[in-house]
Amino acid sequence: MKLIIADSYEAASLEASKILLEQIKENPSSHLGLATGSTPLKLYEYMVADFKENGTSYKDIKSFNLDEYFGLEGTHPQSYRYFMMENLFNHVDILPENIHVPAGQGDIQENCDAYNAMLATEGVDLQLLGIGSNGHIGFNEPGTPFTQVTHCIELEEGTRQDNARLFFDGNIDEVPTHAVTMGIKNIMDSKKVLLMAFGENKAEPIRVLVEGEVSVDVPASVLQNHPDVTIIIDKAAASKLTKK
Repeated sequence: MKLIIADSYEAASLEASKILLEQIKENPSSHLGLATGSTPLKLYEYMVADFKENGTSYKDIKSFNLDEYFGLEGTHPQSYRYFMMENLFNHVDILPENIHVPAGQGDIQENCDAYNAMLATEGVDLQLLGIGSNGHIGFNEPGTPFTQVTHCIELEEGTRQDNARLFFDGNIDEVPTHAVTMGIKNIMDSKKVLLMAFGENKAEPIRVLVEGEVSVDVPASVLQNHPDVTIIIDKAAASKLTKK
């Protein structure tokens, strides 16, 4: 596990963009596992800027998103497919057929099975993650077995409140109650993991991830067992770490 503590959100995001761009340049046909939410927004800005300035190509890249709200069409402004299109995919040369996001509608078990089969066949070279204030990765809430693959999960009230504040104008009633997410096993099967976290509300899950016991109570702690993990955080997220 490699830990990078940056001076700011912008500095951390720039560092993360260097890692992702290095992956793309070393392997232009990389399979990237991507994340949504407020955490990677600046990272995606840097990637778009690099594309415009340096022409780093995504035409042979395949993307596999972590999760999607259940019940939202991909065209809904709060869906994660829409988020990815608006913040990254519409601004680079990735091919539409190479964009993969879990389906949030239809037969949910069929959709999960299909996504698992695709991940098993394609594999992920580098998986980008955030971390929830309760330690979730993807939408794998506390208590999710480490053997779990892509599944539909009921979101905890705290997760919905966090997302309401960030993306639903504070209205928790607008936040879906369920989501489709890669399972912890899918995440652990990726060759590399890059996790980003910012702010004091992430300090406790980061402490457990870096220094605590591996437990389903804090799903991110399983990353201690992954062979290639880089964690990039700001000073606020690092504030509860005790070891040098």
